Amino acid sequence: MRKFLVVLDDTPECLVAMRFAAIRASKTGGGVELLGIVSPEEFQHWIGVGEMMRAEAREKIEAHFEVFRERMEKVEGIRPTLAIREGEKAREIIEHIKADPEIGVLVLGAGTKGDGPGPLVTELTGRRIGEMPVPITVVPGNMTKEDIIAVS
Repeated sequence: MRKFLVVLDDTPECLVAMRFAAIRASKTGGGVELLGIVSPEEFQHWIGVGEMMRAEAREKIEAHFEVFRERMEKVEGIRPTLAIREGEKAREIIEHIKADPEIGVLVLGAGTKGDGPGPLVTELTGRRIGEMPVPITVVPGNMTKEDIIAVS
């Protein structure tokens, strides 16, 4: 089964990427995996505090996942899976894809603010594109559900 991988974060463009991935997976018999990444630079505190902050970050990712899992199941009939990694975002995405041969496409949402598509899209489609083991689909952040259905 080919899986569409979406990076789970708090950005509005993440929602568009998830919608695109869910619709494509539904139409092609694929799956969706959401990848939450805990950034280590957030936890440069004392050991006990850092561990507590890591646990809270993981709980937040899991709570977000549950909301989106329910929505994908109801609307698209897709039951996504969740993976959580800790480290630098771009590196962890690449390593996660390399570790899972079922991932066929990375789906990213592009930002809609006037300052470019966003740091993750810029990095993964720019200087790190040669490291990518799968194609990247960049979904414009302003696409509506109807737009996504039309191209899916």
